[in-house]
Amino acid sequence: MLDKGLVQIYTGDGKGKTTAALGLALRAAGRGNKVLIYQFLKPSYLDIGERLAVRLGAVDINIETLDVPWDMTQSLQDESAVAQMQAAIRNVLDEIARMAELRDYDVFVLDEIVFCLSKGLAALGDIRRVLDRRDPCVEIIMTGRGATGELIECADLVTEMKNIKHPYDKGLPARKGIEY
Repeated sequence: MLDKGLVQIYTGDGKGKTTAALGLALRAAGRGNKVLIYQFLKPSYLDIGERLAVRLGAVDINIETLDVPWDMTQSLQDESAVAQMQAAIRNVLDEIARMAELRDYDVFVLDEIVFCLSKGLAALGDIRRVLDRRDPCVEIIMTGRGATGELIECADLVTEMKNIKHPYDKGLPARKGIEY
């Protein structure tokens, strides 16, 4: 459906990266584009509002998850967990590269892949393979903290969400329906 696909990155320490990408996915699906949202580091057992909304069926968006055990506070210190996640991400990115080349979807949202790259869980070469092999009409949106200069150079649009003030700073926990 798209005449020209671009590469977008939503990064930074502020809230709203995934939310912005999901808004774009909703807009694209509303215009008849086929959309895949792939959530890295957000396994299917997490109770996440966007997945619940998509399951209601109002829009045709496919959400996939990488179901590898991962604890955001401890797994980065566990060499075995890191190696398992690296291998899983490499395999998923190979599959996404194939789907993007064949234009199985018009829009791909790679949620948290930027964070995965910044922490060494994903390799820049694997991400570049997705970008290089994609059909010219495929849009790629990548989210997550810590976008590197090399990744930013690969993008057509980069938005940085900056944290100015957040309820977490006052000890308020994440709220169902707002933060997740």
